Amino acid sequence: MDRLDMREISKEFGGVAALTGAQFCARAGEVHALMGENGAGKSTLMKILAGAYTHDRGEIRIDGSPVSIASPQDAIRKGVSIIYQEFSLARHLTVAENILIETLGHGFLVNRRAMRTRAAELLAGMGFDDIDPDDIAGDLTVAHQQVVEICKALSRDCSILVLDEPTAVLTNHETEKLFKLVRRLRESGVCVIYISHRLDEIFSLCERVTVLKDGATVGTWETSTLDHKSLVNLMIGRELKDFFPSRDIAPGPVALAVDNLSTGPLVSGVSFHVRRGEVLGIGGLVGAGRTEVLRAIFGADLLSTGEVRLDGKMLNIRRPGEAVRAGIGLVPEDRKHQGCLLDMPILDNAMMTPVNPHLGPFGLLRDRRERSATEALRKQLNLKTASIDADAGTLSGGNQQKVVLMKWLVSGCDVLLLDEPTRGVDVGAKVEIYRVINELAARGAAIIMVSSEMLELIGMCDRVLVMRAGTITGELSGDAITEEGIIELAMGRENVH
Repeated sequence: MDRLDMREISKEFGGVAALTGAQFCARAGEVHALMGENGAGKSTLMKILAGAYTHDRGEIRIDGSPVSIASPQDAIRKGVSIIYQEFSLARHLTVAENILIETLGHGFLVNRRAMRTRAAELLAGMGFDDIDPDDIAGDLTVAHQQVVEICKALSRDCSILVLDEPTAVLTNHETEKLFKLVRRLRESGVCVIYISHRLDEIFSLCERVTVLKDGATVGTWETSTLDHKSLVNLMIGRELKDFFPSRDIAPGPVALAVDNLSTGPLVSGVSFHVRRGEVLGIGGLVGAGRTEVLRAIFGADLLSTGEVRLDGKMLNIRRPGEAVRAGIGLVPEDRKHQGCLLDMPILDNAMMTPVNPHLGPFGLLRDRRERSATEALRKQLNLKTASIDADAGTLSGGNQQKVVLMKWLVSGCDVLLLDEPTRGVDVGAKVEIYRVINELAARGAAIIMVSSEMLELIGMCDRVLVMRAGTITGELSGDAITEEGIIELAMGRENVH
């Protein structure tokens, strides 16, 4: 018998179908992958299971019995827990308080000793007895915060656990520890539903995979019967011949030069340059200082030392607006909080730049020109939306990332800084983003791309700088850009090719 059986689930938002008769079944004691492009309906289906949405039609069964899930609390009572990419921890509370937060309001007194003991038992059972129950949750690493979220779910006697892009911000070592934890949950009989766009993880961890496309279920397969190519084809409905589009551009003169840049405690003495028409990658482990370098160039963080020159001219950028006016754009790692305004229309997000070519005299907006330009960008980026007047928050993660890119296409920036540009983005949307990056490079823009995906660095970049502990440990180019070369430099071997 299936632990979970979702039958003929349909859901509409404002007349637009998000799910049309979707089917999903998962067993106890298995790790079951849920795959599909951004906008395929994965998040909607899981939010219905978690009680965040109510479905319009269909039936949900848990352990063979029909259930009605009217709210997140209702889902928790029925043994369902979901861990989103954005954690729901109370950052100011302790680990123990977060794990057992539902018990804090029961009665007049809280038995903190019993709470710490129970939290320690759950942490030890998951193999993480190195986490102190008295630690403040906000002080933990992202990986340990995720462990706390899982322990919180287990404290509720969770029998169905949904993990949404759980390794998006984890290092390789932290990912391996998470995998061990997930396998331990599987062995204990928990039904784990695993959502990820990283195909290697699916084949390493999951017994079966269900694919959604355009709100409907394509089918369910044993993972052992598929390979990377066939799974991609099932998700996008076509053969993906060129994952990394070819780019045949001879780099031009140096656009941006950084000399002896230092900022805060995480970046010290960084120097490099990037040419027009070039894609320069920055690799390294999480915490190596990659994001901080981009933020310092963009004026989001103040420089302690160093010089930044654009086309040979010294820049004195103290805030992001000055960087934009100088011709520098940034696609931040956290698109939901820093990249776009989710409660504003796509049109407004696309035109939200100090360098708006569609402004008329006295700063008046030319609405017709803006709408025409945004519609053209929507088609260019293959943005999946019914209208450019829809709020950005109604879009899937990959389509939100395209909206973030829109404003830099509008502004025509000379230098584009990309921080994890395809994190949480499906393979089809990745290719579209790669194509836009190549088009910008062909126009003469200089691209700097931070990425934790080594294949992305290898497939997209002309050169790759590798950082460790706030400094550049080496540069790779041409055939020397390999996984082994990036890993060795990230771990501390100084070498320049």
